[in-house]
Amino acid sequence: MRPRVIILATIALNAALFSGNLAVAAVSGSRTVLSQAIYTLTDLVGGLFLLWGLRVSSRPPDREHPFGFGKDRFFWAFVSTVVTFTAAGIVALVEGIGQLVAPSPVTHLGEGVLVVGATLAASLAGIWVTLRELRLSRQTLQTLLESSNQGLKSIFYQDLVTIYGSLVAFAGLLVVDRTADFRVDGAVAAFEGLLLVVTGLVLTAESREYLIGRALAPEVAQHVLGIVRADPRVARVRSLQSMQLGPDDALLALRINFQDGLTTDQLESAIDQVTRALQATYPILRHVVIEPES
Repeated sequence: MRPRVIILATIALNAALFSGNLAVAAVSGSRTVLSQAIYTLTDLVGGLFLLWGLRVSSRPPDREHPFGFGKDRFFWAFVSTVVTFTAAGIVALVEGIGQLVAPSPVTHLGEGVLVVGATLAASLAGIWVTLRELRLSRQTLQTLLESSNQGLKSIFYQDLVTIYGSLVAFAGLLVVDRTADFRVDGAVAAFEGLLLVVTGLVLTAESREYLIGRALAPEVAQHVLGIVRADPRVARVRSLQSMQLGPDDALLALRINFQDGLTTDQLESAIDQVTRALQATYPILRHVVIEPES
């Protein structure tokens, strides 16, 4: 998959949507359209954070960071989630509640419907880009959602939430047009804000695990054990420890009892072959440390 393509597409789409939503929100006074403008702006900023994380995480290891900078992608994905969902959601929620408590007139409803429709279309286009990249890399959506790629998952959920929010906004503006009840405009904005906040809290909690240091998935760990035990020179695997260092980078530490009677050269050869077998099956295992024990 090409994360940069998905991130750049997100930035370009949200830059265009922000200007359109903001212009209509300014002339119409609609809190619904304003909440979408706020969200697309934070989407834009969040995309820039993800792009920066992609850049800085590719730096080579140094003395102070011997395992590289892969976790920078987790950190900037976390920052992107906080800004995109939590901050935007709170602002939209406050704006919506303000319109509910003290309704103000909403005009230019036709333009509002058009810009909401454009936001919906752009979000569908964003999902199409993500699915196309998954297909080109021979992956599935389930693979993405179960992966540690927090940044790309955040972008997918951004588009998904925007689709739901746009449908609700579209219905809300039609109700306002028919009933002239401007409180509906505030209720829709508050709903969109609440939806953003809840989604942000879920993604933030998941990001926390990777920032602290999450192990490989249990099924991957079991398969790794199977690969190691398949080597006839391995008598027993005493321990397995792992940590995700980035979406495409992981550390694996093994303590292995090898068969008695192996010479030093044979032991070194066994360690090298086990390492190559693991990395051939799981290229994500860029750092494999094997501690032989008698």
